Amino acid sequence: MSKKYVIAFDQGTTSTRTIVFDEKGAIVSISQKELKQYYPQSGWVEHDALEIYNDQLETFQQAVSDSGINPKDIAAIGITNQRETTVVWDRETGTPIHKAIVWLDKRTTKICKELEKKGLSNYIKKNTGLVIDSYFSGTKLKWILDHVEGAQEKAEDGKLMFGTIDSWLIYKFTNGKKHVTDHTNASRTMIYNIKNLDWDKKLLNELNIPKSLLPKVQTSSSDFGTIDFKGAQIPIYGVAGDQQASLFGQGGFEAGIAKSTYGTGCFILLNTGKKQVKSKNGLLTTLTCSLESEPVNYALEGSVFAGGASIQWLRDRMKIIEKASDTEVICNSIPPLKNVYVVPAFAGLGAPHWDGKAKGSVYGMTLDTGREELIKATVEALAYQTKDVIGAMEKDSNKKIVTLKVDGGASANNYLMQFQSDLLNVEVDRPIMIEVTAFGAALLAGIKAGVWTKSDIAQIREIDTVFSPKMDEKTRKKKYKGWKEAIKRTKSK
Repeated sequence: MSKKYVIAFDQGTTSTRTIVFDEKGAIVSISQKELKQYYPQSGWVEHDALEIYNDQLETFQQAVSDSGINPKDIAAIGITNQRETTVVWDRETGTPIHKAIVWLDKRTTKICKELEKKGLSNYIKKNTGLVIDSYFSGTKLKWILDHVEGAQEKAEDGKLMFGTIDSWLIYKFTNGKKHVTDHTNASRTMIYNIKNLDWDKKLLNELNIPKSLLPKVQTSSSDFGTIDFKGAQIPIYGVAGDQQASLFGQGGFEAGIAKSTYGTGCFILLNTGKKQVKSKNGLLTTLTCSLESEPVNYALEGSVFAGGASIQWLRDRMKIIEKASDTEVICNSIPPLKNVYVVPAFAGLGAPHWDGKAKGSVYGMTLDTGREELIKATVEALAYQTKDVIGAMEKDSNKKIVTLKVDGGASANNYLMQFQSDLLNVEVDRPIMIEVTAFGAALLAGIKAGVWTKSDIAQIREIDTVFSPKMDEKTRKKKYKGWKEAIKRTKSK
């Protein structure tokens, strides 16, 4: 019998990748391409959806070529994606009618205010698990329908299609045969009812969104169509938003397991099981990856908007580091900081604060504060923000998190992971393979294809390092108190 491989399409905010996994879950090849960002106005962030598709196709071809495998030995493909980013395209031509509006984009703040004025905050929280914020797809979709000439009419005539990036890629790779998404991506649109698992009629009416625009919603591990690639028919058997895919890849399919992904943003998820936990502390309720044979599970989620993005800011805007990995050496080379804090509210503050108007700030600078201190304070901000979210999760769930599983680019920074463990006073568990998001998508596809079972994950996921807390309680409290003061002064209200 020939070997079986599973491929993950990992379409993120700043890059597009394809990763080939073998039967043991080991990486055979990776191909990556940086994704161009468009900033047409202040607070606006766009991607070109056709560029995303072409980049995904290019990295797919490259990864298969580099691996030397026969396309007929590919058992399945899994897709994971930046979640709330919104694409609308023409049903007949398959061409996007506007650039994709990225989750970071702030242009729909006015629409959000109108929804608040209508008194919909509680309804949205209760039925979608989300807060009213420009972050989510529903208001972005409305904006496109309102601002592209003739779009509303076309939508009402059934001539347009909406999707998050997973839907768009599936549509393109199946030659327009499939217009589908999964539970996890649907649960981030602010128009999907997570209680009855269907598009929410009331919210569609409020936003004037015809239902014909919307994709069919399926479980995360199911049949999403077939890709014809070099004579091989390869099924797409797994789809999940990036954060839920990462939770799944960490083995987080049971209640009580928490993970933090340190990507462009930092995303912390806690599986709460079959029960929807309503947050009183500024967190979101979302759906976890779903398997065909099992009921859906819920999770609490907290999003930190500027994680790795603040390290990129040091590199690209401040030009005080050459590459992200320089930060670890610098952090270790200077003494502990005395009351210097960077609050990277470049796109406002996410959970648990939800203050879109907040702006980035630095506190506690003296004449002794130089380049190294600024870098160290920016790195530490990732850990402080994560602690804010985990504190809120513990309050909401009445459970103490004992271990935090970590992944994403910045989790490679040993200084940050140790500082995270110190701040939280819990163990931080980092696997050998930190490509957990892509691995989660591959697992979903591989389980459906019969390559793996759920119980295989524990064997495949190997631990690299477990960081244990070393900081004394007095220092921990003092440092966190200073951070809370910095947050208080950063908030717009």
